[in-house]
Amino acid sequence: MELKNKIQLITYPDSLGKNLQELHYVMKRYFPKAINGVHILPFYPSSADRGFAPLTYYETDPSFGTWQDIELIREGFDLMIDFMVNHISRQSKYFIDYLENHDKSEYADMFLSFNKLSTDGKINQKDIEKVYTRKPGPPSQDIQRPDGSIETIWTIFGFEQIDVDVKSPKTRELFRDFLVFLSRKKPLYIRLDAFAYTTVKVGTSCFFLEPEVWELLEMLKGFVSPFGVEVVPEVHEHYSYQLKLSEKGYWVYDFALPMLVLHTLYHHTNKRLVNWLNICPKKQFTTLDTHDGMGVVDVADLMSKEEIDLVIESLYKEGSNIKPIYSSAEFGNLDVYQVNCTYYSALKCNDDSYLAARTIQFFTPGIPQVYYVGLLAGENDIELAEKTRNGRDINRHNFTIEEINEAVQKPVVQRLIRLMEFRNSYPAFDGDLTIEDSKESELILTFTCKGYKTTAYIDLETYHTKVNYIDGSSGSLREFVI
Repeated sequence: MELKNKIQLITYPDSLGKNLQELHYVMKRYFPKAINGVHILPFYPSSADRGFAPLTYYETDPSFGTWQDIELIREGFDLMIDFMVNHISRQSKYFIDYLENHDKSEYADMFLSFNKLSTDGKINQKDIEKVYTRKPGPPSQDIQRPDGSIETIWTIFGFEQIDVDVKSPKTRELFRDFLVFLSRKKPLYIRLDAFAYTTVKVGTSCFFLEPEVWELLEMLKGFVSPFGVEVVPEVHEHYSYQLKLSEKGYWVYDFALPMLVLHTLYHHTNKRLVNWLNICPKKQFTTLDTHDGMGVVDVADLMSKEEIDLVIESLYKEGSNIKPIYSSAEFGNLDVYQVNCTYYSALKCNDDSYLAARTIQFFTPGIPQVYYVGLLAGENDIELAEKTRNGRDINRHNFTIEEINEAVQKPVVQRLIRLMEFRNSYPAFDGDLTIEDSKESELILTFTCKGYKTTAYIDLETYHTKVNYIDGSSGSLREFVI
């Protein structure tokens, strides 16, 4: 199995149509040449966080479909699926057994009781404050057993997401069984969600601790590699983490790009973006939008604090009715370092600005991933966010088949599809990027490979974008305006 350098879709199993069958239909009908792969967000039975609190990996949630639906999608599209490497559901049989049977449970060693983390079952406040967490409150919760006894356990995210001890032989056995099962379904990649939060050690940040993370990553890689599958560690933090992972040969995410592109287009300057394009990993998945918010910590030192603050201020001013409250704890935002907004809304629903942003993404080294809301140039769903009191839902509208049919007729979506089809079909993107010298208010990006050459010209003042390319059959220079 070999990953193609073509555009992938990111979607929930019930966001483009109501289930996996309808998702498959939508991709085949509307985007057969624009989408080559798909990252289907968690489709397992789950108790919270829209799939990210899995009970098991052996089943699919029946409301989405079956494993056969996944396999049928895999036949026509490169596939990425998720594995939540640092936690499992509170409702899983593993934790329920531990809750009921305590130390007598066969799964007792899987979980991080404070009694396991310290000799007296307590962790002092200074050590708690050292922990890198993205939610208000401590990284723990008290559980009460049927016999009335209370125990404190480690939980870095939410009430339903119970952290597991990745050093435990029982956890590793379960991980092996899960990952072998998933690998036999033949995805190309398994995304390791929240990977950096697996290293729990009292007195430290408990975030991406070395060398522990490398030993864990090699172990997980060993479980899937016999099946031709690769792991993709998901780390939302300072860009240097991506560089570290890339240096060891792993695929990474370009989570710095969303804020850098906003800065570039808001303030009509190429300087910060060009610097990143010169140093970014080549073996990466590029994103502008995902199911989470736009990362802020990811661009620290790539942009100054003043520049970051100005982008956020501009985002709230320009982002189509977005308010700071939608990225706050009041609206259920677990990650205080992200901003919730659709990318189309972030660019004032300006078609030219949005297409300029996508052109930059598609001419950035790596494999582009386009979130389903962005694929349809979706605007902020204020009504949904207000209804659920979850700020992230502003960028999580579920589209019916009827809504999709209407959305794909929009000129901006038609222009985007044309650009995506070009990105997927033109061979130069398998080559190298050259950044042409230009004035600060424009961006000129060129890819060349084996006689093929394409150049994007982006005016950062007007957002006018055009692409030149050498016709492979005639050798003549052709051009189209995005």
